[in-house]
Amino acid sequence: MNWQDYIQSDAEVLAGKPVVKGTRLAVDFILGLFAVGWTEVQVLENYPTLSPEAIRAVFAYASESVRDEAMFSLPAQS
Repeated sequence: MNWQDYIQSDAEVLAGKPVVKGTRLAVDFILGLFAVGWTEVQVLENYPTLSPEAIRAVFAYASESVRDEAMFSLPAQS
């Protein structure tokens, strides 16, 4: 998947946060919906400007971003 076809960052849109092209839907917002339990069907029904391919691009972008960052182990919670 070539996420660059679907994700852009423009200083004029949401202060440069990565968004799905042609929308003001930020990558972190969409990921947050999934994090709280939304399904792909719910996201597509509530945000009809998105496509299944755009959602996959959000995950591809996030995956590549995390892979490129230095990861540190989190302290164990008591």
